[in-house]
Amino acid sequence: MVYVFGLLTALSNAAAVTTQHIASTSGEMKTSNWRLTLYLIRQPLWWFGWIAMAGSLVFQSLALHFGPLSLVQPLLVSELILALALRALWLRQSIRLVTWFVAALTGLSLVAFLAFTGPSGGDHQPKTSSWLTPSLLCLFGVVTLVALAQRGSPQRRAAMFASATAITWAIEATFIKSSTDVIAALGPIGLLARWPVYALIGAGVVGLFCEQAALHVGPLSVSQPIIVIVDPVVSVALGLWIYHERLRSGPWPLTFGATTFLAMCVGVVMLARLAPPTMSRDVHRL
Repeated sequence: MVYVFGLLTALSNAAAVTTQHIASTSGEMKTSNWRLTLYLIRQPLWWFGWIAMAGSLVFQSLALHFGPLSLVQPLLVSELILALALRALWLRQSIRLVTWFVAALTGLSLVAFLAFTGPSGGDHQPKTSSWLTPSLLCLFGVVTLVALAQRGSPQRRAAMFASATAITWAIEATFIKSSTDVIAALGPIGLLARWPVYALIGAGVVGLFCEQAALHVGPLSVSQPIIVIVDPVVSVALGLWIYHERLRSGPWPLTFGATTFLAMCVGVVMLARLAPPTMSRDVHRL
């Protein structure tokens, strides 16, 4: 169930990013002020992206309820592979054979990473105070990255906003897991009397702002791989820190785990560069 819901989360994320990127970069409206918002709310694809985001939240909540952060969040790396499949099947883009080859290697690296590291645990019920230091560190990182994203080239600004997005999604995942635990224990009404749901809403708003900014100011080939890589890195750290999750120890699991994760990161970057540069049809031919 954890793997199924995790992959459904990645698929929903891929659909959301793809559709909202098309909506935010299409047409002649390239400003970043209120006119952009008015333009976007008239785009059906933009609304479809929001529906996909809602589905992603539901699937991610179910996955995190049944499994540890250090397992669920790395599964989201498959978003790029699923996004490539969406572009081939839905947008009818011609994808080069080398791109599919890199996608397969990325997927195999992900499987190997999870097999070698064996994420487990997550049953620890942390106290409220356990979130204070990691939340403050994440907040500091997000504020710093957003400040740095105000100037520079489109690629640099997209990279800064994407990194802020990934950190926000990672800390938000801890709030999602805590909220599902509260619902299981106290029900939906009890959830409203606890802080995690409000922290979840706040992090969600910040994350959406950063993601929309990343998609608008720079190319998807920059922002998407950064989000896909940084999110699991921070999430694994938070899972070990807050929920006392465990990875296999010892020199061989750590060595092979680090090697396969590095291979996965290289595959993600290559995949973003090899994918068609636009969302138009028949950009690449075999």
